[in-house]
Amino acid sequence: MKTNQGINVFEKYLTVWVLLCMVVGLIIGNYFEFIPIFLDRFTYAEISIPIAILIWFMIYPMMLKVDFTSLKDVRKSPKGLYLTWVVNWLIKPFTMFAIAGLFFFVILSPFIENDLARQYLAGAVILGAAPCTAMVFVWSHLTKGNPAYTVVQVATNNIILLVLFTPIVALLISFTGVLDTVGIALPWDTLLISVILFVVIPLSAGVITRTQLIKRRGDDYFNNQFLPKFKHITVIGLLLTLILIFSFQTEVIMNNPFHIVLIAIPLIIQTFLIFFIAYYGAKKMRLTHDVAAPAGMIGASNFFELAVAVAIALFGATSPVALATTVGIIVEVPVMLGLVVIANKTKSWFPEVV
Repeated sequence: MKTNQGINVFEKYLTVWVLLCMVVGLIIGNYFEFIPIFLDRFTYAEISIPIAILIWFMIYPMMLKVDFTSLKDVRKSPKGLYLTWVVNWLIKPFTMFAIAGLFFFVILSPFIENDLARQYLAGAVILGAAPCTAMVFVWSHLTKGNPAYTVVQVATNNIILLVLFTPIVALLISFTGVLDTVGIALPWDTLLISVILFVVIPLSAGVITRTQLIKRRGDDYFNNQFLPKFKHITVIGLLLTLILIFSFQTEVIMNNPFHIVLIAIPLIIQTFLIFFIAYYGAKKMRLTHDVAAPAGMIGASNFFELAVAVAIALFGATSPVALATTVGIIVEVPVMLGLVVIANKTKSWFPEVV
């Protein structure tokens, strides 16, 4: 095993486990479809309860590390928050529109007819306007991000999302020509339940566990005996989540293999671009790595639960728009794991944490 300064063997080969889990998910969805059919019954506001539970297990170990007494340090160094807000809301949605439009209407036009290109672009827009809420805690964990700072970054993004998501999506989709009007109905129940499930509940559970254990057993027990018990829980939760997601999406993936590849190209380019805009911005601002890495990850990854829900609500579950948001799920984990490796190998770019 590696030392605590690097990722361990299990995490080192995480890409391999991810690919295996994708294959397992497709096999289950194709040959044992009664399993996803049964689990799909447990859905509320377009959110899969089984997946929500697994995401909760992914996030809980990260939340155990949140020390609320350290939140005052966020106020002392707000530059990381400003960077996150600017990249996520003033840059990301518009670069997604530009990159996806360039590929769907110009570069890939011989393979995608114009009407389909409009719908794929609409799906990309919805995806690009929804910065990550849940999975960013996993990426922060893998890059040894500051847990308290990450929580504040995610929480403030959720507040901004309530205000800006609808008008940004409405504006950009109006340029695609897909809708006759620019009215976008944000599924508030999906958004609010997602925030409660993926932020409020695990954060509350983590903080309560932390304060009670430290009070009863002390810091040494909590940090050196209790926390190590959760060493692999986050990654195991991620792998099980992937199996479920791919079992749910098997039919869509199997019926559109070529177009999934075409849609994935601009989404992957956008992911790398946004990460490096935020990451390089953090370097120029001389932020520490434990703030810079999560800042890059939040913008690069997406709130795919919300994006899929909005696409389904507006255009239907079998629409090309919904397919484009689904492709975002497919490419996100492998690409984000690559960015985790890049972030971990470039830690020397940033000042030491004081």
